[in-house]
Amino acid sequence: MARFADQNAEGDALLLRLRRLEARARTVRRSDRAQLIALIGDIEAVRRGLARQRALIDAKLKKAATRSMAILAYARGAGSAARSNRH
Repeated sequence: MARFADQNAEGDALLLRLRRLEARARTVRRSDRAQLIALIGDIEAVRRGLARQRALIDAKLKKAATRSMAILAYARGAGSAARSNRH
């Protein structure tokens, strides 16, 4: 559970960083090439981090779906076994 909290905190930190970068992007002058290049690099780093977080969430959802299907299959099997024992 602590690992999930760490990943959640990392995702929140990335979103906060993205909001700050958006604010910074509004104030940068178009003629300030160095600031624009730095901003693009920072935005790309955040984008990669968010993509990594999305992949982790996607993997967790797939794992949860697989577990759910297994539980349902087990429940169906256990239910049919109980019904067959009654007759």
